[in-house]
Parts: sequence; structure tokens; C-alpha cells
Amino acid sequence: MTAVGIDISKGRSTVCAVNASKDVVLTPRDFDHTEVGLERLIYNELLALDGEVKVIMEATGRYHEPVASALHEAGIFVCVLNPLVTHNYGNNTIRKVRSDKADARKIARYGIDHWAELREHTPLDSMRQQLKLVGRQYNFYMKHVVQQQNNLIALSDKVFPGVNEIFTSPMRKDGHQKWVDFFLTFWHADYISRMSQKAFIERYRKWCKRKGYNFSEQKAFDVYVSALGHYITLPKNAYAKLLVTTACNQLITTPKNLAAIKAELLRIATLMPEYEMVLSLYGVGEITAAQLMAEIGDVRRFDNRGSLIAYAGVDPSTSQSGKYLSKSGKVTKRGSSHLRKTLFQIVSTHLKRSPADEAVYQFINKKRAEGKPYFVYMTAGANKFLRIYYGTIKPFLASYQEVSQSS
Repeated sequence: MTAVGIDISKGRSTVCAVNASKDVVLTPRDFDHTEVGLERLIYNELLALDGEVKVIMEATGRYHEPVASALHEAGIFVCVLNPLVTHNYGNNTIRKVRSDKADARKIARYGIDHWAELREHTPLDSMRQQLKLVGRQYNFYMKHVVQQQNNLIALSDKVFPGVNEIFTSPMRKDGHQKWVDFFLTFWHADYISRMSQKAFIERYRKWCKRKGYNFSEQKAFDVYVSALGHYITLPKNAYAKLLVTTACNQLITTPKNLAAIKAELLRIATLMPEYEMVLSLYGVGEITAAQLMAEIGDVRRFDNRGSLIAYAGVDPSTSQSGKYLSKSGKVTKRGSSHLRKTLFQIVSTHLKRSPADEAVYQFINKKRAEGKPYFVYMTAGANKFLRIYYGTIKPFLASYQEVSQSS
């Protein structure tokens, strides 16, 4: 048997192979992540090795994906490890050596020592890869929308305090918000306070018509009153206008992009066979359903529910020494942070709605009654939800596959 260790880098990696005696049979060498480089690795190096060959590499963001996919398509056994697994392996030396060649050799030797435990990596199908990528972009733009909104509110406190609280209309499908559009036009309270009430109401009516918003004379009166009597800390000048209008335009453009990405995320999610089943779980909405499927992938790749919980990083750690045994260990947090964020949103929904007949809420309530801290019972709820998800979705996908194959 031969274990091949690959130290992944951006655009180029180092490969080394050792046999069962841990003797180097393929000296460390570099290859590019190009079509030519991967073909040279597969046909000139890996397929020329004798006996059973297993390739081991670490998960390094997106860099390992083209290598793992190319090797898998060539029929070569590939195992992708969490870097934490190999971090402390083989460090029984006083020498401190850190190089790509040494790391590749270390990964290969790990493969020999844990040969029987290596799990084959199966790349997600293209549809699930697209869903995960779009889901990550949705989270990225959502984060920027929140930051830009907080920035605009901070600026409004200097020129028009409370303008963000005047309108309660939800964000439109095109990403526009009424208070942002209004603030872009009336970017300083002096614009309104120096008008007569009648003149402002008429101008507000024309603005609503032009922007496609409903007009209410009572709302116009409320807006006029809210603009009076403020102590403004930023005068009405070109400098203030530049800051406000720039921030407003950003908060209009980014939600537009977010709305387009959201539509694409939901379009891909609805093509997944388990979408309706995931959506039927309590506390899961259309976005969180898409995010769950994107981060978990095909749930059948997990051997048991404990593997899924560990992947999410919500499994409790164990601390025991002698007679000491920790009764409340911290969660590992060594899994997907994106998945933990989605789970936190779902569990928060259970807390807000308090459905007495739901198993997740009952479990949370039980832990809360025991006096557990907030993050403890929230994590316990996430753990419980994943168990339900695994027990519901895995049998469904298995039966769906059987039906698809028979038809």
C-alpha cells in the first residue's frame, strides 16, 4: 500500500508518497493546479505507483477542490482531512521544520498510520456546489447590507435624527427601502423644516408618485412634524450631502444585488429533492432551508447523526482527568461556522414562537428549566434539531433515490 500526501497551496501544491514501511517512494515535488499539471500528477506519478494507493490532503478553503475533483474523476481514492487532524501528528521532535515538502511527507505518513480509518472524499454534485457558493455570497452581501444600514443610521443622527424610524414599510423585492429613498431626496431636516406644511405635503405627494409609494396625507404630516425641532450637528453643505448621498446609494445598490442573489438561491434550492421536506421542519424558512442544504450537502454522506453534529461543531467536548469529570464541556466549534449561524437562527425562531408541541422547543425548555445558561440551551437546541434533520432527510433521500432508479 502507498499513501500519497499532498500539501495544498494556491495554484500549486507539493506531493510526496511513502510505502507501508514509511519509506519515501515518490520524492516531494511540485505541480500546478492546471489541466496539464493535474494530468502529469495523475498519469505520470500516481497511476505509476504499485499496489493500493490512497491520496490524503487537507481541506484548505477552495484551493483543494480542483485537485480532489480531478483525482476522484480519475478513479483514485482521495481523503480530505480537517487540518486539525494532522496539525499535531508526528510532532515528537525538538526540531522545528515547516516547509511544503515536510508537510507533504507528514500527511503521507499520517495516511499509513491511519490507513483503515481514511474516508473517501466524494465531491458534491454540481447543483449542490452551486447552491453552497450562492449561499455564501448571500451571507456576504447580507452582512454588507447590515453594515451599510448601520452606517447610514449613524449619519442620519447628525443631519436628520430618527428618519429611519418614520417609515415602517418592508424592503421591496427590488431592494429599495422607503426610508432610504426618502432620505436620499430629503437628506437634511432643514429641507423640510424651512418649508410650510402645505408645501411639503404637496412635494411629498409628488415624490410618492414618482417613486411608486403609497401616499398618505397623515403620514406626510407626521414626517413634517418629525423634522421640526432637532439640534443638528452637521450643517447643510456639500460635504454633508456627499456623505449622505453616497451612503444612501450604496444601501440602494447592495440590496438590489442581494435580491438578485436571493432569487437565484431560492431557484436552485427548489430544484433539490429534499427542499419541501426541509421547509416543513419547524422554524425553517425558505432562506434557512436553502442555507441548511447548502452547508450540509447530501446528508447521506454522514454515517450517523453524531458525524453531522460534529461537522456543525455543536458537539460538547469532554474534559476528564483522574476523579475530575467536567459536567458542562464547551462545544468544539471545529465544524462549519456558517452552519452554526443558520442553526442559531432556527433555534431563535423556536424561542420566539414557543411552540409547546415541538420537540426542539421542549428540549430547550427542559434545559432552561434546569438552570442552564443561554448559550448552553441554545446549543442543545441546535444539537436536537440536527438529530431531527438527520432522521427525517436521510431516509427521504434514500427512498427518493430508489424511486428514481426504478423509474
